[in-house]
Amino acid sequence: MAQSTKKVEYIAANDASREAVCLRKLLSGMFQEKLETTVIHCDNQSCLKLTKNPVFHDRSKHIEMKYHFIRDMVQKGAIKFQYICTEEQIADILTKPLSYGKFVHFWDKLGVIENVSLLEREC
Repeated sequence: MAQSTKKVEYIAANDASREAVCLRKLLSGMFQEKLETTVIHCDNQSCLKLTKNPVFHDRSKHIEMKYHFIRDMVQKGAIKFQYICTEEQIADILTKPLSYGKFVHFWDKLGVIENVSLLEREC
């Protein structure tokens, strides 16, 4: 069980980087091309600092070794983590209750459109 937001974000970032590496291998195998660095957006500054710092210190000693895969991928240049402010974190539409205005803003950014013809058929 995670005891801090930083640890939760770090574990989630680690899972995202594992998925990204798997997809990178699949795509490079299919198209026989070297891929550019995959960028993953994160809104937690502490998590970003942990991914970039390969030195173990007091603040990260409680995190299990299996979650440090992320550091290797950052050092190899396969993955790059980039800060995105919380107000622009589109993934929040899937994970948090939002005000109507913010929900509509993220809805538009996702490119979701209503299919009126489907709605009319159901009625």
